[in-house]
Amino acid sequence: MNRKTDFNFTPGVVGYPVLFILAIWIVFWIEVRFGVNFNYLGIFPRKLSGFLGIIFSPFIHSGIKHLFNNTIPLFVLSMALFYFYKSISWKVLGYGFLFTGFITWLIARPAYHIGASGIIYLLASFLFFKGIFSKYYRLVALSLMVVFLYGGLLWYVTPIDPEISWEGHLSGLIVGLFFAFIFKKNIAEPPKYIWEHPDYDEEEDDFMRHFDEHGNFIERLPDEMDEDEQEDKIEINYIYKEQKNKKD
Repeated sequence: MNRKTDFNFTPGVVGYPVLFILAIWIVFWIEVRFGVNFNYLGIFPRKLSGFLGIIFSPFIHSGIKHLFNNTIPLFVLSMALFYFYKSISWKVLGYGFLFTGFITWLIARPAYHIGASGIIYLLASFLFFKGIFSKYYRLVALSLMVVFLYGGLLWYVTPIDPEISWEGHLSGLIVGLFFAFIFKKNIAEPPKYIWEHPDYDEEEDDFMRHFDEHGNFIERLPDEMDEDEQEDKIEINYIYKEQKNKKD
């Protein structure tokens, strides 16, 4: 696992979320433009005909309000995933996409369940718990930001509104938490300074040689330096040249 790709901005950090959202909007435009309704392609629990909804349901929305409410958090959270966890982003998104839909298919009420909100809960849950488990300050800060922006989503994993697929929300929350455990060790390692390495020797540090045991700075003369230090030492000589006035 190449963790060096994490915390690295590439065109895909923005490009992949934009493509996903663009596909959702295109599906909605087709429905409006041609007067069709793709709700029958949503998840219908525990029926074989509704199993295909695991793939298609995130691209289908009931109206412009439903679509708009999902667009912004989907873009923000998926962009955070591709930036902070690029090395595992496709596994989280791909497998999470399938598992969230499958759990919804198992536990949901007998109705068509549509929308990308399950993916949003998957991403929010993964980013929050993964950051907390990592104990790395940048990822913990991301977790706190997720709570600040989308902490209110927690209310909708319970059946407070019969028109909302809380089962899909709950499925995404469970899968995100599960993946945070599965990929617990796959996090970007915090950068280490030279003095944090186990083989660091203070006596061999060129900078530390300029200080005595009490922390006082000592100017070292060239004859006190070894050959390597003398070779690395840069000397700058200034030569003053008097400019003669030109006579006309």
